Amino acid sequence: MPELPEVETVANGVHQRVRGEVIESVWLSSKPEPFKTNPEAMAETLTGRRIERVYRVGKHIVFDLAPRGGDLAAGKAKSERKVGPQWIVHLGMTGRLLVSDAAVPVPAHTHAILRLGSGRELRFVDARRFGRLAIHARDAATEQGKGFEGTGREPLTISSADFISLFRGRKTPIKAALLNQKLLHGVGNIYADESLFRAGIRPKRMAGRLTREELERLRAALQLVLKHAIELGGSSVSDYVDADGVRGFFQLEHRVYLRGGQPCLTCGTPIRRTVLAGRGTHYCPTCQK
Repeated sequence: MPELPEVETVANGVHQRVRGEVIESVWLSSKPEPFKTNPEAMAETLTGRRIERVYRVGKHIVFDLAPRGGDLAAGKAKSERKVGPQWIVHLGMTGRLLVSDAAVPVPAHTHAILRLGSGRELRFVDARRFGRLAIHARDAATEQGKGFEGTGREPLTISSADFISLFRGRKTPIKAALLNQKLLHGVGNIYADESLFRAGIRPKRMAGRLTREELERLRAALQLVLKHAIELGGSSVSDYVDADGVRGFFQLEHRVYLRGGQPCLTCGTPIRRTVLAGRGTHYCPTCQK
């Protein structure tokens, strides 16, 4: 499943390619699974909108859409600021968001095609149909419009004090806590394993028993790993590609993830694999305490 660096890479790539474009028409597939919003209502909301901005929130890609003249909230003065809705894309396990020329053959398992004013198409492709598409209505009563916020804290910007407070008293393994999207949104299996290795912390340690120094070390490792992965375009270990269909390179930097039985790159001890919180978990028994 694409995690924070992969979603960030896709969102940035799509933003660079479609910002300012107008959505001229929308085609949606007959498969119901990807749509959290009624498909007919989604197509009607998207058609004719200008794309103002594309960015990441947790594991979601958010499209800020320009308002229409008829979007003014009932009872509001015309002088008040109007805000458009947002289109929310979750890639699920195998989802892809591609910007393509219309002449490029449409891939199998395409569930949404947004035809843009430039003639290009924005395509959502998802073989396993675990991805989700939805419309989020912003609150026109606020200056910026209350946008989609996700479920947890942002790991790239969370402060040391807030990070430590998330895990205080929690009687759950730290790996499971890192995967809890209500605590930190965007962190998944790859980057939890890689960050715990760099912080020298075993995945099964109880989150509430980690010291402040260990948690600060983990926060620093997590942010370092996520930022470096974004620089390298994410990890392509399965179906992930960016907005141009290009694979990432951070999988070449993995020190424990999917390296079970191989020697640790630091100490030479074989990497162990176990199952924790239902997920394959990789760690070095020597480097991680």
